[in-house]
Amino acid sequence: MSASAAQPTRRERRRRRRSRATFTSVLGELLLTAGVLVMLFVAWQMWIGDIIIGAQSNSEGQAVSQEWAELPAPEPPPVIEEDDGDVHYEPPLLEHPENGMKFAQMLIPRFGSDYNVAIAGGTSRPTTLDNGWIGVYDQSVMPGQVGNFSMAGHRTTWGAPLNRMDKLRLDDAIVVEAPEGWYTYRFRTLEYVTPDAVDVLLDVPQVPEAATGERYMTLTACSPLYSLAERIVGYAVFEGFQPRTEGAPDSLDPVDEIAPPSI
Repeated sequence: MSASAAQPTRRERRRRRRSRATFTSVLGELLLTAGVLVMLFVAWQMWIGDIIIGAQSNSEGQAVSQEWAELPAPEPPPVIEEDDGDVHYEPPLLEHPENGMKFAQMLIPRFGSDYNVAIAGGTSRPTTLDNGWIGVYDQSVMPGQVGNFSMAGHRTTWGAPLNRMDKLRLDDAIVVEAPEGWYTYRFRTLEYVTPDAVDVLLDVPQVPEAATGERYMTLTACSPLYSLAERIVGYAVFEGFQPRTEGAPDSLDPVDEIAPPSI
């Protein structure tokens, strides 16, 4: 065979170039498709999934509230008369829940009449928070008790139950519903702290060893949205307890709703 015969012909060289180009184009298309799929997953996880999971969580919460409403109402707690003549019910003491155990629902009229999110023990992601629930810190007191009823929740992903925490207004009702009745707190203020600022969970937030006899609520979540750089902290004070025998409290009356969760 001659040297010239061993060399590829012009047609063969063109065919090889076309084959290489085809392989490159296929690889590029595969990479582009993978990128699109990743973007779709991120969109689902951060936005579309939040809407669907949030709606499902609210629907399940409403079913729980309806179930409690249909049960025989527990006996109301004792009535307390203060020195200034104020008369109110002594808030029933709820048992501190184990991690992942649901025991109450959170209702916030400012977030809409359908907002109804489960509250459960613990603040770990796999056990509590990634179920779309609001979690109670281990050192927290329970609703209506002297001290700090402190909780955490997501602002993005997994239903984002605290997504609109920064939209709360002074005196907005934050209501905890349990089989015994409703514990109403009134929103006071927000602040932003670093993740290591655990003193916001003290019985008197940020005041070590203080004893005021007050009943606080503290809500914590990550800030800004889609970041772990800071924590947004919301504070509220206890207003009162209403037993189920008296029906839902006025604190659940509708108010002007704010925009739906950020997407």
